[in-house]
Amino acid sequence: MIKRTVIIGSEHGLHARPAAKFVQQVNVLGVPITIAKDGGDPVDARSIMGVLSQNICHGDTVTLASESPGAEAALDDLVAMLTTNLDNDAHGHV
Repeated sequence: MIKRTVIIGSEHGLHARPAAKFVQQVNVLGVPITIAKDGGDPVDARSIMGVLSQNICHGDTVTLASESPGAEAALDDLVAMLTTNLDNDAHGHV
């Protein structure tokens, strides 16, 4: 099992828009990944409902995990994504 721990950078956590961006990227990467809020049970990171059910807020610690080939690069990509403020769109607007 390959794991990465990251502190959420989005100023409002993984609410609808940032969670959707995250889930979309997980699906693009094509690697089964779980996400778990510190102290919580892991859920499928490819599921928007699963991610939203974690109630992940700014500054929360989450663990991403996978056993699949290609997981190291995929997890590194997602860690980089989660440390940024996903509340901003491509033009820096919230």
